[in-house]
Amino acid sequence: MSAITSTPIPTTGATAATTAGTATSTAMIADNFTTFLTLLTTQLQNQNPLDPLDTNQFTQQLVQFAQVEQQMKSNTQLETLISINQTAQSTAALAYVGATVVVDGSTTQLENGSAAWDLTVPSPSTATITISDSTGQTAYTGSFTVNPGGVKFTWDGKGNDGRTWPTGNYTLKATALDANNQPVAVSASVQATVDSVDLTQTPPLLSIGGQNYPVNQVQRIVRPGYSG
Repeated sequence: MSAITSTPIPTTGATAATTAGTATSTAMIADNFTTFLTLLTTQLQNQNPLDPLDTNQFTQQLVQFAQVEQQMKSNTQLETLISINQTAQSTAALAYVGATVVVDGSTTQLENGSAAWDLTVPSPSTATITISDSTGQTAYTGSFTVNPGGVKFTWDGKGNDGRTWPTGNYTLKATALDANNQPVAVSASVQATVDSVDLTQTPPLLSIGGQNYPVNQVQRIVRPGYSG
């Protein structure tokens, strides 16, 4: 992966809902099951001895009884599987705390005079990059050549006027044009350390540089000392 620094260049222009739904469904089936069983036993107790319940009809009712019972067991097992899956997600998320990860996103922290993003384009392009602070104020703008395969853009915290911006969260916005002056998609990701994990959410949220990211937005984990 190649790298770009921010030397100024003139610019020319988530399963919780599933759990609740399953619980509601199970409760409804249980109510129907109880009602069905009550009606069936009442019917058997009060049938006319001279005109008993038709054997075929009785068999169909028993089949329905078995099907409802099986559905209840299936829903109970599904709830158990969902619970196990959520526990596994939480356990896996805890392992991220303290690790350096790369996640999809455009906001990262400027710290010690450095903030970095990874940019990806499908074809050679000229990208116009705008960096804004947490209030939306533009801190830096520049244009760069970006090649496919990914490029690391590092900003030194200095604006186009030479002003040094304070430590904080900054958001990068990039647009790009190819050799035919046609727009191309630009994806941005950030690399930072996971500070904490919110296990009350599904999937769990990772706190990275003051921003929250779902676990499924993690692209990779970076070992200490790795510069790629």
